[in-house]
Amino acid sequence: MVVLAHARLAPSERVSLRLAATYLSFLQHAQLDDGRFHNFMDYDRSWSDEIGTHDSCGRAIWALGYGLANVPNEPWRRVCAALLDRALPTLESLEYIRSRAYAVLGLAHAYAAARDPKYAAALHYLAGEILAAYEATADAEWPWFEDVLTYDNARLPEALLRAGHVLREQRYTGAALAALKFYEDLTLENGVHVPIGNDGWYRRGERRARYAQQPLEACAMVDAELAAFDATGDAAHFATAELALEWYHGKNSRGIPMAHGGGCYDGLGENVVNYNEGAESTLAFLAAACAMAQRRARVLRAVR
Repeated sequence: MVVLAHARLAPSERVSLRLAATYLSFLQHAQLDDGRFHNFMDYDRSWSDEIGTHDSCGRAIWALGYGLANVPNEPWRRVCAALLDRALPTLESLEYIRSRAYAVLGLAHAYAAARDPKYAAALHYLAGEILAAYEATADAEWPWFEDVLTYDNARLPEALLRAGHVLREQRYTGAALAALKFYEDLTLENGVHVPIGNDGWYRRGERRARYAQQPLEACAMVDAELAAFDATGDAAHFATAELALEWYHGKNSRGIPMAHGGGCYDGLGENVVNYNEGAESTLAFLAAACAMAQRRARVLRAVR
């Protein structure tokens, strides 16, 4: 997804498409006969798992749906569609709400690009499950999908927003906007994005963790706010997306830049920074930067 987004921003730089071919080939190799995916590969290129985690399978579906909508040529589009279609019967095996949300994000891209009824049906199923979780848990003081906020939190309202947008289903959009407002109220402090930390998370009725902040949280917030901007046209969501991106550049609760030389540090603690630059952290930063650059370009074109 990151290299495809970069290819759209810098079409003359061929390295992104070379990498995209490698990563699409990896996804194809990772898919099991039943449509699910491996996740862990050893250095000798043998798989070290029987099947990937629910989240990794959901993320693979996300990548394929995004690819179907954004690859630059028809042969790659056919590969993405074939792998995605093979994965559709596995959706019921995604038991966890985040793995379902990841799959929704990919299917929303796929349906927007192809308008295939089977993608709409899959979206209705998964978005319906996410909405049911929200309705079973939410009340006026806690309009959220679970009794605890853990990781990649903004992906949950984002998934319903994107499903509601492409399916034109207000019931998804309304719940998503209420949940996103709740999340904004928790994590925006005087114009600074302060995501839920993974040093304890935030359980209903208890104190929220402020530190061990993870880079993927800022990326999820960027994407969720851009989805809300698409759904509502409210420029406040665009501004909040900008604030979330600034988390990487030092506008965070410690004033420390997390993005460094194209990479991103792994975590922001109360007294320390995790200076490791893991793939997840760097990809989160690059994905957020690309998403904002693409959207700024679209806004400028619209203004002109």
